[in-house]
Amino acid sequence: MKHYSIAGTVRTTGTKADIREVRKAGRVPCNFYGNGVENVAFSVDEKEFLALVSQPSSFIIDLDIDGKKNTAVLREVQYHPVTDRPLHIDFVAVTDDKPITIDVPVRIFGNSEGVRQGGKLTVNVRKLRVSALMADLPDELPVDITTLKLGKRINAGDLHYDKVNIVTPKTAIVCAVKATRNAVAAATEAEA
Repeated sequence: MKHYSIAGTVRTTGTKADIREVRKAGRVPCNFYGNGVENVAFSVDEKEFLALVSQPSSFIIDLDIDGKKNTAVLREVQYHPVTDRPLHIDFVAVTDDKPITIDVPVRIFGNSEGVRQGGKLTVNVRKLRVSALMADLPDELPVDITTLKLGKRINAGDLHYDKVNIVTPKTAIVCAVKATRNAVAAATEAEA
């Protein structure tokens, strides 16, 4: 999986006024925590963070907090309900020897039989939550729809990848080919 570097500055935890000053300076308050790691309150540049979350890919994040290097994944981002500016970010420490749970983008490829018959492909999920060791995490999860017929779908439970465990519920629909009026009309004409 790709890595992305972000530089942070340690901040003092204090009152709401202190946090407001951090946000006014164009920075986002963050927390870094994990098993066996000391919790760190820090802040990152808002523009640098928005460049990270505006990409469709998922990343392992290399945090540089005042010269101290850490490896993490994005756990949670809180956004302002009106302006959509990030208010707070949580990062969780990761290691090479323990599985990481992260959302990975789905890449759909192939020309479906159902679409060739006049159906419409609907994609319900853009990312799937998976668990794997850091070295085994893929950049994307390929889904082949070549044999997907009219009225059929692919669930998360139908997908299998080497050394990657899909955590998303097995009943979650990844994509489906729905019948359209034209496809139904063509099927009735073929029967007649």
